[in-house]
Amino acid sequence: MAARVTDAVKVYGRGDTTVRALDGVSVGFPAGRFTAIMGPSGSGKSTLMHCAAGLDTLTSGTARIGDTDLGDLDDRRLTLLRRDRVGFVFQAFNLVPTLTVAENITLPLDLAGRGGDPEWIDALVDVVGLRDRLRHRPAELSGGQQQRVAVARAFAGRPEVVFADEPTGNLDSRSGQEVLGLLGRAVRDMRRTVVMVTHDPVAAAHADEVVFLADGRLVDRMASPTADKVLDRLKAFEVRSP
Repeated sequence: MAARVTDAVKVYGRGDTTVRALDGVSVGFPAGRFTAIMGPSGSGKSTLMHCAAGLDTLTSGTARIGDTDLGDLDDRRLTLLRRDRVGFVFQAFNLVPTLTVAENITLPLDLAGRGGDPEWIDALVDVVGLRDRLRHRPAELSGGQQQRVAVARAFAGRPEVVFADEPTGNLDSRSGQEVLGLLGRAVRDMRRTVVMVTHDPVAAAHADEVVFLADGRLVDRMASPTADKVLDRLKAFEVRSP
């Protein structure tokens, strides 16, 4: 597994304000696959992603990237793991406005003092279709183009797994489809691993598998999803909710 959590519990607050965001979740994310995490608002899907990626810590249970138990790492080693082995794509593009497209793509590598693999980055530029935009700055790009830069940046260091949190949330439908297509190509053509949180059944249909959360628990899984099947499953959860 590229990443996994076992018996994951995450509790926020104390006493009357306690929220059990994750309630004993065990799930693995296979290497070389595209997995979507879905569920109603407040189901724990973003919390699961953040804990699996090492952006947040579990109250109990384990989270692993490959064979590395994140709970065994101090802050410094956890930071290095996120830098060297994990990529991130967020709803907000998080590009540096004063840097060019090329500089934004290689920024994490530059900060780490690593040059990266020039052939890999060159191929990545073609995959995301930014060859003619490398000298542009973010303000000169559309929202879809900016998110493509963010996708390229996430994959630039050849991470073991890329976590994407609502990556199409700020995009129109056409740009969103382009970004989802890029994530799919990265999995199929470049043998990467992607774990994506989304509320959109159309987005989830790009994944190889969807895992469904409700009330902090893993309640279902769906292989080879379609938008209609995902929507029907989500509606079923809503009907069962009090």
